[in-house]
Amino acid sequence: MGNIQAALTSEPIIESKTVSVVSCRFRGGQGKTGVEDGPVHLLEAGLIDQVKELGYEVRFDGHQEFKDIEEDFPSEQDPDIGRMRRPRLVSKVCEKVSQVVEERARAGEIVLTLGGDHSLGMATIGGTIEAHPDLCVLWIDAHADINTPETTDLGWLHGMPVSFLLGLSQMPEYAWTKGRLHPSRIAYIGLRDIEAGEKATLKKHGIKAFSMHHVDKFGITKVVEMALDAVNPGRDRPIHLSFDIDALDPSIAPSTGTPVRGGLTFREGRYICEAVAETGRLVAMDMVEVNPSLTDPADPISAQRTVATACALIRSALGENLL
Repeated sequence: MGNIQAALTSEPIIESKTVSVVSCRFRGGQGKTGVEDGPVHLLEAGLIDQVKELGYEVRFDGHQEFKDIEEDFPSEQDPDIGRMRRPRLVSKVCEKVSQVVEERARAGEIVLTLGGDHSLGMATIGGTIEAHPDLCVLWIDAHADINTPETTDLGWLHGMPVSFLLGLSQMPEYAWTKGRLHPSRIAYIGLRDIEAGEKATLKKHGIKAFSMHHVDKFGITKVVEMALDAVNPGRDRPIHLSFDIDALDPSIAPSTGTPVRGGLTFREGRYICEAVAETGRLVAMDMVEVNPSLTDPADPISAQRTVATACALIRSALGENLL
């Protein structure tokens, strides 16, 4: 309980009360259309006003569009590298996003990136760690996203960003990623769909990973405490929270591209965000893989519910509480 009490009394690591919203309309790291519209729907749901109501100033410079890069790297001019699909397009987009995130983080702003697919994680964390070298990461996801070009089954880069952040995947096209994140500085929560190569990588590098089995066994409070103990034992390191909406059970957030049954409840997802907020160490957050085009025919408001859930998680991470 000592670490929890320390978290509750921690001073915020960022004095600025500015949240910088980086909206990334990008889907090139996976194969389904619609995820590029996730940021649009989140903002149309009133997210900026919701963040302002929490006492923050909000910087939003418009949606990040990548049509110029897409025109430079059409699919026929972006052949696979090994099993990697659309590798040059993803690299160029992520490099651009990384520069934007780094600039906002260096300005002392809390960077909130809205995706788009989770290949953007290599950009967002890659940018944040340049401004906060002692960064630690909580990766909330049904998937480990730590495949390398050699281990991936499907080839989509939204399943590989962590391997680039750790320097496990290296090639000239991705030299900008630098591999600055140490394996001891990232912990997963919510895993339940892991490829064989990913499982071997997690074990080889001793990366802390908490599956839904751990959530069931220990409860979400203990799991979050163990994850923070692993990557941020003194609760003094900056935290980047990368939240894939598919970490939640599809009954809670159905509008996402790779849903996996048996996920986090809304209350568990919100608790993770609240616990991070309580540390006072949040410097950046991603909310990705919201795809409003993927709806349940039996549930006409499934996309609306998914968007509302994502907004609620963001508010919790920024300090919203019930009492």
